[in-house]
Amino acid sequence: MSSAGLLLGIDIGTASSKGVLVAADGTVLARASRAHQTSYPHPGWVEHDARTVWWQDFLEITRELVDAAEGRELAGLAVSGIGPVLLPATAAGEPLRPAILYGVDTRASAEITELTEELGAEEILRRGGTPLSSQAVGPKVRWLAKHEPEVFARTERLLMASSYLVHQLTGEYVLDHHSASQCDPMYDLHARDWAADWARQVAPGIELPRLAWPTEVVGAVTAEAAGETGLPQGLPVTTGTVDAWAEATSVGVTQPGETMIMYGTTMFLINVLTDPRPHPGLWTTCGALPETYSLAAGMATSGAVTDWLRKLVGGEFGPLVEEAARVPAGSRGLLLLPYFAGERTPLFDPDARGMLAGLTLGHGRAELYRAALEGIAYGVRHNLEVMREAGGTARRLVAVGGGTQGGLWTHIVSDVVGAAQEVPAETVGACYGDAALAGIAVGMDVDVRAWNPVRRTVQPDPDRAAKYETYYQHYRALYPASKDIAHFLAAEQRAAEPAD
Repeated sequence: MSSAGLLLGIDIGTASSKGVLVAADGTVLARASRAHQTSYPHPGWVEHDARTVWWQDFLEITRELVDAAEGRELAGLAVSGIGPVLLPATAAGEPLRPAILYGVDTRASAEITELTEELGAEEILRRGGTPLSSQAVGPKVRWLAKHEPEVFARTERLLMASSYLVHQLTGEYVLDHHSASQCDPMYDLHARDWAADWARQVAPGIELPRLAWPTEVVGAVTAEAAGETGLPQGLPVTTGTVDAWAEATSVGVTQPGETMIMYGTTMFLINVLTDPRPHPGLWTTCGALPETYSLAAGMATSGAVTDWLRKLVGGEFGPLVEEAARVPAGSRGLLLLPYFAGERTPLFDPDARGMLAGLTLGHGRAELYRAALEGIAYGVRHNLEVMREAGGTARRLVAVGGGTQGGLWTHIVSDVVGAAQEVPAETVGACYGDAALAGIAVGMDVDVRAWNPVRRTVQPDPDRAAKYETYYQHYRALYPASKDIAHFLAAEQRAAEPAD
């Protein structure tokens, strides 16, 4: 076990990958990032090529950070990545097709229905903690068996972004408990182990990885991997995990009652628990740290909506934010449903659609942009309320991600939810949490709160909060009132899509 040396954390994201070189006291010594392409080969399909995206990004970032270390000792490495994803592979870890990504990939809707009927919705929720949705791995495995049988017949192992990298580095076939708990219905949340009977039913003949925690060292960099990456042979490598849970660790959201709100292309929330509290509108999972569980929520689009709007009206984010900041709360009578790619929690409705209500000829791009930020904030409040219904508590809200930088978005969210948000000093994200997990795994005394202190606290404004209360109630009424229309339009959109 090491108490000295530098730590490496590397995260594979949806649109880019990031890495940091960190000292034992949490100081970031070097950063590296690489943008990459996400593939959308068919409507509803979202994929990454593991070799050209995950491994190539890892190689380039690692070499850059190793060079920045300038020969100083490296003590440990941890990785994280988008998840849960499905990468079918051979026993040697060779990918057999591009990875099928997390809940944004909606191809397995028929298999979700099929498995829910086979196993029973109540039993799935009781045993696995989460209803089957586009986020679950199991239906995607079933989809693979039905639609690509030649690939399924060759599939011997199931990998995710983190476990693929760990396999490449160490040869170990291992997955962390949190990631496994999102492989519904193949994991038993109460036993904290694979649900062997359901796993055989969903993934017959496929070897499942051994399970460990993100705070455990599971292997060391092999000679072959050292030659390819520039990492020292024998460097300890931890289990890895899903990026959002590494990001929560990066800002010290590790204790029961603490909640992370991650502002990004999608919005993600994690509330730490001491015991599982299944709810049909949320994901209940194992936590990143042993003896913890999580309630998790995710909106299908957030930053993706603001970026779409920016491109639509022209201009850059800076001027748009400044203009929207001058618009009063309520966007002069506009309400936006941010369901531009369906919605994950708490609706679990892939056919939900975006809507902008109240438009007049007097509205301009400033009102539209503010309405988008407000609509996303209403979605955050909806998810937080469902978390409370499930028995979670949000005694501390921590905001993280690129969307925290401008200030307006976080202020609107605090006004809408009526609660303060802490913004930490370091917002580089999951890779920083990876470095912390690596430090814990190799025996360092890591205090993430000391590593990453609070930089500022965003307080709600009582007057705006009162205004938003009325708007929020209308927001909640708008989806059920327009649901049938949205589903009709979603069907029309599918009918208009070009044939494969």
